[in-house]
Amino acid sequence: MYLKRVDGPRQVTLPDGSVLTRADLPPQDTRRWVASRKARVVQAVTAGLIPLAEALERYGLSEEEFALWRAAVEAHGEAALKVTAIRRLRQG
Repeated sequence: MYLKRVDGPRQVTLPDGSVLTRADLPPQDTRRWVASRKARVVQAVTAGLIPLAEALERYGLSEEEFALWRAAVEAHGEAALKVTAIRRLRQG
């Protein structure tokens, strides 16, 4: 088995004690963004697994879109990334 050379860490330990690796990230060609995939990308950037610039390029995200994801997770947790939760939070 060969390990691909990457810049930065291969894994990070999250505040809850769980380990996040590059293998846990969504595929680059992800088209359907469910809340759990968005949360993984936010966790990876926040924990330093991948730099923000790499995440934006890898997933074709804008800085604004990523900032909205990050703010939602920080304010209300992963559940805030669900489309139904977004509608409910905007109304209330």
